[in-house]
Amino acid sequence: MYRYDEFDHKIVTERVEQFRGQVARRLSGELSEDEFKPLRLMNGLYLQLHAYMLRVAVPYGTLSSRQLRQLAHIAREYDKGYAHFTTRQNVQYNWPRLADVPDILKDLADVEMHALQTSGNCIRNITTDPYAGVSADELEDPRPWAEILRQWSSLHPEFSFLPRKFKIAINGAKEDRAAILFHDIGIGMARGGNGEIGFRVYVGGGQGRTPMVAECIREFLPKTDLLAYMEAILRVYNRFGRRDNLYKSRIKILVHQIGAEAMAKQVEDEFAAIQKQGDTLNVPPSEVDRILAYFAPKNYESLGDFAPETEEARLADENFARWLDVNTAAHKIPGYRIANISTKPVGGIPGDMSADDMDAVADLADKFSFSELRVTHKQNLTFADVRGKDLHALWKALDERGLASANISLITDQIACPGLDYCNLANTRSIPIAQEISKRFEDAELQRRIGRLHINISGCINACGHHHVGHIGILGVDKKGVEYYQVGLGGSSDNNGSIGKIVGPAFARDEIVDAIGTIVDTYLKQRVNGEEFLDTYRRIGLQPFKETLYDTTQH
Repeated sequence: MYRYDEFDHKIVTERVEQFRGQVARRLSGELSEDEFKPLRLMNGLYLQLHAYMLRVAVPYGTLSSRQLRQLAHIAREYDKGYAHFTTRQNVQYNWPRLADVPDILKDLADVEMHALQTSGNCIRNITTDPYAGVSADELEDPRPWAEILRQWSSLHPEFSFLPRKFKIAINGAKEDRAAILFHDIGIGMARGGNGEIGFRVYVGGGQGRTPMVAECIREFLPKTDLLAYMEAILRVYNRFGRRDNLYKSRIKILVHQIGAEAMAKQVEDEFAAIQKQGDTLNVPPSEVDRILAYFAPKNYESLGDFAPETEEARLADENFARWLDVNTAAHKIPGYRIANISTKPVGGIPGDMSADDMDAVADLADKFSFSELRVTHKQNLTFADVRGKDLHALWKALDERGLASANISLITDQIACPGLDYCNLANTRSIPIAQEISKRFEDAELQRRIGRLHINISGCINACGHHHVGHIGILGVDKKGVEYYQVGLGGSSDNNGSIGKIVGPAFARDEIVDAIGTIVDTYLKQRVNGEEFLDTYRRIGLQPFKETLYDTTQH
């Protein structure tokens, strides 16, 4: 993984001291909350329903075990003993005292972490595939390019005050595990006609109040042109993006209004103008090589594909066998597997993890995965490099701590925003709904029979729970002060990105879990040849679900 250079260290440490002074002025009353707000947001500090919330950046989702231990220390010392992993591959603390935040930022800086650009109308944390660098279906590791984009975008003077927040994701594999079609800019690594590896560029994706699937504006972009082309897109957006209407200020609205073809022309014209200025935005080969070196392959052992001790354990223990089948994935190096840790035990809060569990996971990363782990945009954790022969020992250690839920991509592996339990923007609670659905479908055999099914829950239209792209999406809505839940079906954030369609009238708080049960029952009755939920939905459409839902509920 990447290590800070002297410029990173200087920027981060100076910012900590600057913010310490700003907090002191706020606490003394010298600054009002309105005056303090833009200062705190530039440092990732939000004011939520009950307390401040601090969002910590995890660039491209990669953490060292040392960093995870520091996050655990912060949770224990300054918060309520836990942290929350987000859909942006970040970490949030929900209860820090304002007076403690400068010390938290100092502790983060000590392990090369910060909260810069996790809020505000700037380029946010750049995300990528949690399997980057090790997946069997990967064209090339996208993380070095994510790091180059991070360095280019950090405190970029031209793009620090954009019309609205801006999100970039990059994916290097055949399977899109980074949801690039639902970002302001989505970048997919691609191979050109001459075999050269470069990028396919998408613009204008997003969720929220107006969900849209991104449009491809460049089929192939050479690596040397990456920064110049990103600069061109951001300049076009900065120039033409709306600033008069908060709800129409994202780049997706600009793309929708002028069309993908016109957007591509604007970008290409700006790109040509940048190129005429010389190669100032071309990353020097020596710098590319320096960054690439930080992502060099690990010191892998020469192992065979077959690990007899793991196979013996699989045959002897059905719980381990289930975890092995559901929570691990193919690795490009023979004898290794990718292992996922679910943060969603039955009845748990999606994305939450205690400080003690974070310390334990850090210890396991040291022992089993080169002292490194990943945060996923589905609020889980990934060990990217586990020897096949170590999988049973890893599972046993996770199981002892209650961290071995075998549910990755199953119905209880839900995405959920904090909702009205924390957020002052939310209409409804998300966490209790996720917990009740989890308990409703806790039976492992039932989950296996249902198969891959993504449930995403948002407490408001801002879509922090990504409800638009859930196979089943749940959106909390307010009806005259009463919590209701709207259901959408058919969303997907993969290569065939789609936005879910609303089934019909929203369900009351005491109806929503039964409604999800009805949807699942309908699917199981309608599916053929063991097809997955999304395949069944795309084959039969919305109507059969609508009929069973509104025949069995009162509306």
